[in-house]
Amino acid sequence: MTAIDLVNHNLVNKIDAPGVLIEKRPAKTPDGQPVDGLYNYWIILNNPAQYNSYTTDMVKAVILAFREASNARDVVAVVFTGVGDKAFCTGGNTKEYAEYYAGNPQEYRQYMRLFNDMVSAILGCDKPVICRVNGMRIGGGQEIGMACDFSITHDLAKFGQAGPKHGSAPIGGATDFLPIMIGCEQAMMSGTLCEPWSAHKAYRMGIVADIVPALKVDGEYMANPLVITEQYLDQYGKIILGESKSGDALKSGKATFQKGEVDLTLLDEKVDEFCSKFVNTFPDCMTKTLEELRKPKINAWNANKENSRSWLALNMMTEARAGFRAFNEPVGKDREIDFIALRQALAAGQPWTSEFTNSLMPAARNKLTKD
Repeated sequence: MTAIDLVNHNLVNKIDAPGVLIEKRPAKTPDGQPVDGLYNYWIILNNPAQYNSYTTDMVKAVILAFREASNARDVVAVVFTGVGDKAFCTGGNTKEYAEYYAGNPQEYRQYMRLFNDMVSAILGCDKPVICRVNGMRIGGGQEIGMACDFSITHDLAKFGQAGPKHGSAPIGGATDFLPIMIGCEQAMMSGTLCEPWSAHKAYRMGIVADIVPALKVDGEYMANPLVITEQYLDQYGKIILGESKSGDALKSGKATFQKGEVDLTLLDEKVDEFCSKFVNTFPDCMTKTLEELRKPKINAWNANKENSRSWLALNMMTEARAGFRAFNEPVGKDREIDFIALRQALAAGQPWTSEFTNSLMPAARNKLTKD
């Protein structure tokens, strides 16, 4: 075979950004044997101290990484994941949002251009993209996760949105993808109420391709003891599937959980197994199939992303300015505004002023209570 000088189609020669790790790991056959000269491209969010939330610089690196993975002639599949076992990603970096973007709509609009490009880079990747869900997938993390083609999760993970609870709307992909993936009613439940789902529910709803246990107790893997799935009769006598969240079962589950340790070995094995399925396929036929099957997501995303970007920018002057600042409080403290005071004030015609925003903060409410 005659060697030729290949053209480099990447935008940059080297991706160098704190907070994002890039690894090319050997691709394997279905029987687990490494394949010479073929790789899986791992994009790893590396901000575990802030639950792998993405900063502006991290978003830039993810865009470039997906472009590079898409161009790489020796890459079979892409794995998108995070460091640790607590979170895949919890969305945009709360500190950056609260301290820089809140009250600066012109800046946030430019940031959202980058976010849009990140989602589009995932949807436009020429290789199959697997989201390795190593922990919480919340807010913008849920949205970039759903932009992937497949999701493999451990069963301790949580999934969900955070928009209306923290001053935003889930229009970074959730309102586009959820109705397509799980139907309008369940999409409405997730997007409006922002109640997190267990990995088991996410699997039942169809936003997860496979699920494995991650808790080891006495050296043996066991299903998440905090999610007790059971059959029970509803008021009409129909058997339905539900999850117990209280009572003796939950108390016992918490005690069991405390005795265990989290081990993601089975998750990694399942991701490797899943990636190996793509080795024995025609690469161009695979790309075309991905392009066609992604069209419902892409069409919805492209129809709405620019309007969403504009709205999200302007919202930084009102509800997001309040919500993100409150959510920037340390974990364990009150991190929500006074929703009742907000609604009462707006009903009376209160304009959005800096003084009004400050009055809604948890610190202001706590001071008022003490006084």
